[in-house]
Amino acid sequence: MPLVRIDLPASASATEAAAASRAVHQALVEVFSVPQDDMFQVVARRPPGEIVCTPTFLGVDHSDKVAFVQIVCSPGRTVGLKEALYARIAEDVAAGAGLRREDVIINLLETARENWSFGNGLAQYALIDRQPPTTRGGS
Repeated sequence: MPLVRIDLPASASATEAAAASRAVHQALVEVFSVPQDDMFQVVARRPPGEIVCTPTFLGVDHSDKVAFVQIVCSPGRTVGLKEALYARIAEDVAAGAGLRREDVIINLLETARENWSFGNGLAQYALIDRQPPTTRGGS
């Protein structure tokens, strides 16, 4: 159920944008154990000036081809799992989208399950979480 936003430079082709999308999703599947059919993403290619990034931050040099990956998910993963996810995303997005690893900036936001609605104006997980444990569904 992660919601992923990927903002790529306009120089990324449609093929590279699709590769970045697949790379992030596959990393979530393999590292965070997200189900394969659980994919919610917004992928955008931004013209110059719409992605702004400090040239050097915390010892990392960034070029003018920075990409942002923002992931919103439920809490509960360890720092080690998050580090593994970031490394995997940086490697695979860089390779698929023709970027440098240094230019893949990742932000992970954790939010409680009741903060999600997957349609119909319902907080589906809140409904599931209120059910007695023997009748709960979902992952």
